[in-house]
Amino acid sequence: MEFDMYHCSIAVLDLERSMNFYKEALGFSELRRIEGEDGSFILVFMGSPGSSAQIELTWNRGREKPYDLGENETHIGFRAEDIEAAHILHEKMGCICFENEAMSLYFIEDPDGHWLEIVPVR
Repeated sequence: MEFDMYHCSIAVLDLERSMNFYKEALGFSELRRIEGEDGSFILVFMGSPGSSAQIELTWNRGREKPYDLGENETHIGFRAEDIEAAHILHEKMGCICFENEAMSLYFIEDPDGHWLEIVPVR
């Protein structure tokens, strides 16, 4: 039996702000959207053309305080074809939160505090 990763869901406080972040930081676009009939939630699946993996941004109506991410020891990893250009973009955005030059990787933080690892294609 084989499995293929489809998506990773993350809870977001401000859907538009998060969508804009993922568009600017990773070049993602909205692939599809599911809205609760009663308006209690919106799921926005974002990704890049040609990739089967997606991020599901989950927004819940009525949420006013940020989600507790605990010690935030989890992250989602992304490979960048041009790591130097990616680093320049993320530095300009001010979202780099940790760098490990010895391993040629760094992390960016989204508006809700989720860490995203950026590594070069190896």
